Amino acid sequence: DKVLPELIEPYELRAAKLREFLEDVKPSLCYDIVPLADPFGPSVTDPDLQCLVVSEETHRGGEAVNKKRLENGLPELALYEIQLMKDPEHSQNEEEKISSSSLRQRLLGTLLQPPRRDPALPLRPYVIGLTGGTGSGKTSMAKLLGQLGAFVIDADQLGHAVYAPGGPACEPVVAAFGTEILNKDGTINRKVLGAKVFGNQEQLKRLTDIVWPRIAQMVKERVREADAQGKAVCVLDAAVLLE
Repeated sequence: DKVLPELIEPYELRAAKLREFLEDVKPSLCYDIVPLADPFGPSVTDPDLQCLVVSEETHRGGEAVNKKRLENGLPELALYEIQLMKDPEHSQNEEEKISSSSLRQRLLGTLLQPPRRDPALPLRPYVIGLTGGTGSGKTSMAKLLGQLGAFVIDADQLGHAVYAPGGPACEPVVAAFGTEILNKDGTINRKVLGAKVFGNQEQLKRLTDIVWPRIAQMVKERVREADAQGKAVCVLDAAVLLE
């Protein structure tokens, strides 16, 4: 069964682990492991293949392979169907068969391996970067972690504070983009500023080069504040994470 960390491992590493497992099970067999760039792979082009192992749910895929082989002038493969094991721990909303997707879903949110210690980083507070697109649940998760005792840093709030009068980016941004971005009360008009950088990569980079380092500095100050409060865990809720 595949688990979460394997999804982000390089192909070469995953293939090496698979070979090790197969050779451990039956070392007398010769294994040819190939990456699949499409749904069929070499199954529709290799004339030496004779059999395809399928399950009940992938039987139709095997039939599609044979159809492609006939189109390519190759003989059909014998389809050898195996029964999948049942998962005794499956919940009502999961399939009964042992499924890697069900297992991965069950593993979401669990700690599969201890955090690696980086000698360049302090042990406390342990900083968690929480990111994702709009509607992905960042705010809800940050709130939950906060209720569990974590010190939460909201990057959106810092993003507004950095532009505020007296904020670290206010004067540099006005100097770079002109006083026409200011409201009558001296605050930066985000819509006017946005219109200047929208669709213009050069101007956008000019803005982010000013703003992002200052937000990063504000984040570091907040992490130090969390440390001063004795917090063990600090969560940075940000749509764009700063490494």
